Amino acid sequence: MAMIAGFIFLRLRGILGKRTGFEGKAPPQFQEVLKKVQLEKNIKKNQNFDEKAKKEFLSGAKIAYETIITDFSDNDNKLTTSKPLLSSKIYDQFNEALKERNSKGHYAEITFIGVDTATIKEHKKLNSILQVTVDFVGEVITCIRDKEKKIISGDPEKIKKIYDTWVFSRDMKSNNPNWQLVDILT
Repeated sequence: MAMIAGFIFLRLRGILGKRTGFEGKAPPQFQEVLKKVQLEKNIKKNQNFDEKAKKEFLSGAKIAYETIITDFSDNDNKLTTSKPLLSSKIYDQFNEALKERNSKGHYAEITFIGVDTATIKEHKKLNSILQVTVDFVGEVITCIRDKEKKIISGDPEKIKKIYDTWVFSRDMKSNNPNWQLVDILT
């Protein structure tokens, strides 16, 4: 048995190798070069906003659009689930609108039906920041009611098309893959 164990040990050592003390570490003078090469490789990979990347982006943008609209329709005093998807400026604007609506005693009834179309209007790179402008056509059922549940605006029985142009942004040097809504164009 000892001979079999010894044979297996020698075969594994021959296949897997042994520790030499090098352990895959580069000499100090090459550490900076390796970091720069890896960073440039990551930047080039992230800067490639080709058709595949656009398709993946639009898929995520549609989900973000639905999440943000649905979160805004909740009758809370502030946004919760969509906060990571919003820049601080947009987050503050949405929360102010929610506070104003709640201070009037109004509440929203919004049913998100879906996104008809989402198309990239333009994309541009400013230093390491990539901004993508998307035109959305969505469908919702929406109405605003007052304290007495009287309809102030909208129709709870009618599907309405909404047209939005949103600008998403992402730092391409960042390891964070998430995009944020940074502007809503009118």
